[in-house]
Amino acid sequence: MPNTPPKRITLAVATLTSFLGPFMISSVNIALPAIQAEMAVDAVRLSWIATAYLLAVAAFLVPVGKIADIHGRKRIFALGLGILAAASLASTAVGSIEALILTRVFQGAGAAMVVTTGMPILISVYPHQERGRAIGLYVAAVYIGLSVGPPVGGLLTQQLNWRWIFLLVVPFLLLALLLTLTRLPGEWADAAGERLDGVGSFLYAAALVLMVYGASRLPSRLGAGLALTGLAALAGFVRWELHVANPVFDVRLFANNRVFAFSSLAALIHYAATFAVTFLMSLYLQYNQGLSPRNAGLLLIAQPVMMAIFSPMAGRWSDRWEPRLIASAGMSLTALGLLALCFIGPLTPLPAIVATLALLGFGFALFSSPNTNAIMSAIPRRYYGIASGAVATMRLLGQMISMAVATVAFAIVIGRAEISPANAERFLSSARLCFATFAALCTAGIGFSLARGRLRTPSQGTDTT
Repeated sequence: MPNTPPKRITLAVATLTSFLGPFMISSVNIALPAIQAEMAVDAVRLSWIATAYLLAVAAFLVPVGKIADIHGRKRIFALGLGILAAASLASTAVGSIEALILTRVFQGAGAAMVVTTGMPILISVYPHQERGRAIGLYVAAVYIGLSVGPPVGGLLTQQLNWRWIFLLVVPFLLLALLLTLTRLPGEWADAAGERLDGVGSFLYAAALVLMVYGASRLPSRLGAGLALTGLAALAGFVRWELHVANPVFDVRLFANNRVFAFSSLAALIHYAATFAVTFLMSLYLQYNQGLSPRNAGLLLIAQPVMMAIFSPMAGRWSDRWEPRLIASAGMSLTALGLLALCFIGPLTPLPAIVATLALLGFGFALFSSPNTNAIMSAIPRRYYGIASGAVATMRLLGQMISMAVATVAFAIVIGRAEISPANAERFLSSARLCFATFAALCTAGIGFSLARGRLRTPSQGTDTT
């Protein structure tokens, strides 16, 4: 048993790192028009600035989670912070879109190490009855990062240069690294002695890369072939994991644990239905409404501010009541907000847009903390690393699906052209197509959220069998 570090220090480090990743994602989204103008890239390649990061995170998450369980979560957490800081610094010096996408891949690899270990470290030092509150604060930090990102990113882009976004996060990453190495004693390696499943790790990463890259090339035959090959590799991964002695991911958790399986599926659907909203609305506000990057960023904070305010409250509620009821109510509100976005136009009043984004934020807050609490509370302690990787994988897969929907919509409606005021109407048509798809996804997800079953019984607290 490791020496237990002070709760507050652990919470401070975990929330700082959970803030920085979303801050960077949301601030880069607001800078996309400036990056497009400087590097003269089309809409599809522009979307890869976000997709490359997400793909790298998702490809590394599951193997890194297992490595952390074997060799120590704090060690992998610290290594990830170092890689993320170095890659962020390198992003400030790139001269082409290809170089920027490459540094985003390294950022994603470092972020995967941080994401998959931060949550297990946090919940390892909090007792069961306080876990929902800690997770709520952790999730709130994510949404604060999303809130601060657009206005800060817009201000830096407008007054200085988009490269300053990456430079700004480096000192905070180094601070988190220093606190980790000096203030978090002990180590967590609940699977020490096991071997890493290299074949499973390769199949998993290959499946994700093929599926996402294939989706980005749709509707071409090559894109369809790559995506189908990725699905076949994913099926091969599941088959391999069922028979290997030390699987990189114990897929039996999905077969034997209904709460874990359906909560993970609900997370996948919810993120698939919501992640690209900020990406699309950033472009909409600047190209269709004619706002500056700074003003667009200020409007976009309505959604994450609501998330940050209500996530801790939703986390506490999930310690007292069934998480599936709270999460399902949140997903229902999200579906309503997405449906409203299907009707936006170039003259839609800005207060109506802010109100819709706020509704989305409230729904997301009600869903995320209770759903995460359900996932982490439904499994034994020795699976924390794997479960954290599953949570993050569902989130990242959902985010990639969301971006893939946007990329395909761009390819179909806009084609290989830059987004500009001249084709703003075609962009708006593609955005509406995305919002309609997302609303349908979210509506279907409500059923999975409700079907997960009870986490607690009246006589028994939490089920972790």
